Order: sequence, then C-alpha cells, then structure tokens
Amino acid sequence: MKLVLGSKSPRRQALLNQLNLQFDVVDPDVDEKQITITDPATKVIETAKLKAAALPIHEQTINITADTIVSYQNEIFEKPQDRKDARNMLETLSGNTHEVYSAVILKSRDFEEIIISKTEVTFYTLTSDEINRYLDSGEYIDKAGAYGIQALGVQFVQSIQGDYNTIVGLPLGEVYRFLSKYI
Repeated sequence: MKLVLGSKSPRRQALLNQLNLQFDVVDPDVDEKQITITDPATKVIETAKLKAAALPIHEQTINITADTIVSYQNEIFEKPQDRKDARNMLETLSGNTHEVYSAVILKSRDFEEIIISKTEVTFYTLTSDEINRYLDSGEYIDKAGAYGIQALGVQFVQSIQGDYNTIVGLPLGEVYRFLSKYI
C-alpha cells in the first residue's frame, strides 16, 4: 500500500517519519474557515474530512489527513490571525487546563477510518515577559492555540493528560495501529 500524507504541516511529516514508513506529501489546499461548527470534536473531524475530500483516491493508496485544534471552555483556538490574537490566546490559557483535539482520516477506495484523540494540557501561570519573549520568537504563527509543545512552547506546559503526539498534531500510536493492518 502506498501512503499519502495530505498535510503541509512539517510536524505531521516528522511524526509520520518516526514510523519509518515511505509516504508522499500532498497539500490538500482547502479553506478550513468554511467549517463553522462550534463543537471542538466535531469541528476537528469535519476539517480533517474536508482535507480528505480534496485528495484523489488512487488504487492501493491510503490517504492520511488530519486537523488539530485547541479548546478552552468550549471556545476554539485555531491558528492565531496575528500577534495580538496569539497574545489573547496565551493569556487565556495561562494558569488553566485546556483540551487539544486531533482528528485523523485514513481513507482508501475500500474504507474510511476516523480517529479522534483528546489530550488535556495545563499551563503554568505565564508572565507578560514570558509571553512577549515567546511571541518575539514567531513560533506561534502556524500553531493552533498559538503554541508548539514540541519547541519553545514546552516552557508553558505544567502537565498533560493523554497522548503527547495529539498535541503535536498526529496521534501516532493510534494511526500506526490502524495502518499496521494494511502495510
């Protein structure tokens, strides 16, 4: 079986590489803003499905698409629009526990598997200086919730409950368990 990762995320590519599998990368090039659902779990699944629908399905191929969002008190924090938006997100998450949802669609001509994973993340209380230094790094720009746990954003994390890879963007263990039936 050939694998195609429908994602422009370098983090998802790096995670999938950890499985030592050969795969191609294709940008599904969709407008994620057209998914206006407010329930975090449903929204992340529908966005991953939108990406899956944008990819052609070839014989003997499994397409993998995914989406990740951050939610706090049922408010969804996607990628920040600008520095001010990122600051607001980080100030809101400071000292609180939020949820990170990742959905994965594994799709071939014969099946469509949906994986949804949720991890709870608790942040330390952040100072204004800590937030400013982080924002100055620019790391927040393409990250749901305005932080990346796999790099500088790790300094904000007090604890996690669940799968670390869900936060990075691909619940790797669950994905591998499914793929191992076909590869």
